[in-house]
Amino acid sequence: MTLPRAVVESTVAFRDVMSDDGTLLRAWTNDPDGVIDGPTVLLCNGLGTSPWNWPALLHTDCGVRVVSWHHRGTSGSDRPLDPEQVGLDQFVEDALSVMDHFGLERPVVMGWSVGVATMFELAAAHPERVGGLFAVAGVPGDTFSTTLGPLRMPRPAARAVTLTASRVLRVAGRLLTPLAARLEVGPRLIDVLGHTGLMFKVPDPELAALALQEFLSTPVEWYFHLAVRTSHHSRVSLRRIKVPCLFVAGTWDVLAGARHMAAAAQQVRDGTYVEIRGSHFVQMEQPDLVHQLLLDFLRRVDVLRSVSR
Repeated sequence: MTLPRAVVESTVAFRDVMSDDGTLLRAWTNDPDGVIDGPTVLLCNGLGTSPWNWPALLHTDCGVRVVSWHHRGTSGSDRPLDPEQVGLDQFVEDALSVMDHFGLERPVVMGWSVGVATMFELAAAHPERVGGLFAVAGVPGDTFSTTLGPLRMPRPAARAVTLTASRVLRVAGRLLTPLAARLEVGPRLIDVLGHTGLMFKVPDPELAALALQEFLSTPVEWYFHLAVRTSHHSRVSLRRIKVPCLFVAGTWDVLAGARHMAAAAQQVRDGTYVEIRGSHFVQMEQPDLVHQLLLDFLRRVDVLRSVSR
């Protein structure tokens, strides 16, 4: 596959970071030379995803320094010696290790999908390290119970269906991984996916194809092992969250129901909810809109910090 123009022109660079338990992580930033004169955001990304899922954040021109990392056992990050050490508690440890490596004291933290649960757990456990929370298409824990949102299934039923499916795919993954590796990934496949309801049309199908190809580089059985392990973590108590929060939901998101995000926004002390006509991949479908919401939120957090000094 020819690299998309967005990747060729991007300023994304990768770094190796050692987590506290000795697991080597592949971290990345869009500002390796420190040229951005603007705020820094820690991104807790979706499970097994990459920078290429964020079209608006790939270059220093975006005005926001982004720091993130790949999950354990995906896209260049090592698997831990103990394969069970891949839950939300470990993801929080990895976030802190990445923050320390890049010298981040108290940034705004942004999360997508399962990364939203990670960032809320980080904020609850280490409130002194988090300046604000920007949640995209995700909920603060117990993620499986909010799937299939447009079908309005009861939470216990949604959790049972998705957890059972994940366990089956964890076992069957060894058979599926070779098939996934041979899948022809390109703009045509992205166009097909755009008509499924899982995701919608994206402005840069070449970049979306690369994002999907990177996602499929993770063995299916390992991906669903990670997913099942994250399901063991209960919802974060939102009473413990004391920083501003913005929840950005996709109306037709089948993986993180919009109504569940709206309910979470009402439970935090300083929560705001925005719903966009889109899917779970809303930041790929409407990158400029999501990026503007991020910039507005960062300005709001900065004003609140100034007032509180």
